[in-house]
Amino acid sequence: MDIDALRSFLAFVETGSFTRAAKQIHRTQSAFSAQMRKLEDELSVSLFVKEGRNLVLSEAGLALRTHAEQLVALHNKTLKQVKRYENKRSLRLGCPEDYNDIILPKVIRVLKQAEPTCSIQVYSQPSVTLREWLDEGKIDAAILTRAPGSEEGHWLMHDQGVWIASKEYALDDSQPVPLALFQTDCKYHAAAIDGLTKRGTSYLLLACCNTASAQRAIVREGLAIGAMGRLSVTDDLRILDNMPPLPAVDIALVSGVYPHPLLDKESLERMTLDLSSSVI
Repeated sequence: MDIDALRSFLAFVETGSFTRAAKQIHRTQSAFSAQMRKLEDELSVSLFVKEGRNLVLSEAGLALRTHAEQLVALHNKTLKQVKRYENKRSLRLGCPEDYNDIILPKVIRVLKQAEPTCSIQVYSQPSVTLREWLDEGKIDAAILTRAPGSEEGHWLMHDQGVWIASKEYALDDSQPVPLALFQTDCKYHAAAIDGLTKRGTSYLLLACCNTASAQRAIVREGLAIGAMGRLSVTDDLRILDNMPPLPAVDIALVSGVYPHPLLDKESLERMTLDLSSSVI
């Protein structure tokens, strides 16, 4: 059965008149009548009977009414659900691995609240790589550590650099301090080296890591101490005191040249509120 024919049939049910039903569906009365005849032919029944000067539903018409209402309602519901995906495209979101645990879920929560059917592809790469991907159009947006003095993107929150060690690690003043740091383009890397050098503390750069999990794993085993943002420190590590100061950084959500529809002003403002209210 044609869904438009069922809609037309229900228009008659609603109005009780071929003339009024035709007007409601923006057809001529002759076109409406032809549509009803075709529906009757398809079902091999008469849907209408004369009652005086008026047409009313036949027994078959009354039976069809309930089913037609259900079918049209289901059709409308289906259209509504499917239409939500019209012109939809996934958000390609970059996020350095050290922000995956705390910041990424909050950003995605806000996006999901704004658009429950959103689809997000997450790419975990260092900030320097994600900036290149933004410029090349490979991703739509990225959660990044702002460059010094930069106002790029939409500010999300601050993070403070800290020194980390395993629970049992003890510094040995007679030996160079073994270090596990991020790559050289990381602010914490340069600040850690500079701070130890100015103190006259000898060190051994044991490992340069491009992920927080790699750095944490080395530190967790007691092989070295590290430097990272407080947001990235897990409960199985401890923060060292009396160490050279490390910088604070700003974290921002940076869009590509063509902003994704999900990243409207309202969603960005909600992200900032959600993240700033978090207890770190």
